[in-house]
Amino acid sequence: MSGLRLHEVVKEYPTAGEVVRAVDDVSLSVAPGEMVALCGPSGSGKSTLLLLAAGLLTPDHGTVHFDGTDIAALTASEAAEYQRHTIGLISQTLDLFPGVPAVENAAIKLLADRVPLREARRAAIPWLERVGLGRRLDHTPEQLSGGERTRVAVARALVNQPRLLLADEPTANLDTRRGLEVVELLAAVGREHDAAVLLVTHDGEAAAIADRVESLRDGGLEHRGAPSLPQPAPR
Repeated sequence: MSGLRLHEVVKEYPTAGEVVRAVDDVSLSVAPGEMVALCGPSGSGKSTLLLLAAGLLTPDHGTVHFDGTDIAALTASEAAEYQRHTIGLISQTLDLFPGVPAVENAAIKLLADRVPLREARRAAIPWLERVGLGRRLDHTPEQLSGGERTRVAVARALVNQPRLLLADEPTANLDTRRGLEVVELLAAVGREHDAAVLLVTHDGEAAAIADRVESLRDGGLEHRGAPSLPQPAPR
């Protein structure tokens, strides 16, 4: 089946004297062209679920499939190719390279595939323009604000036109207008390129843009379908 499919997924972490179940028997699907918002309190397992979808964590039980491929069954090289070619990941840590211009940070996946620098820069520029950084192409992360660094990470996630977009709190460092613009861009790219989009957010206004909202608490899904949206945080 196409799109992202998690079936009865469990992920546990051993801690001092006990095992914490971060993801508890979660079944979730995201179809091509669909955006699903994943909401819930801190520590509810949202980021862990995103990392499982990215193939950066392996489930202890259950399966994670994308377009019919069992992600946990991939070899290390196959997983690296999946992460480089199939997914666009926006993590909370951003992981931009210090001292490297924004346009090259945005193009890093293309450069890793040995695309020539000039061609990679040319491919990254339109995405940086779409997130409002057309005049900041040659600024390094040290010269950018927190919100601008977030937008570079968004452009980097989109540069290879991925079939699965995974975004972990992409509005956290952005003002209301920029945050909603970024989420609307992710939704639009999903529709334009028939990509599945899984959005982790605490922002009720951002979640309202999604086609569907799911809620996690203590590692398990609370609702199916269209639960009530989280209330927007005071600004």
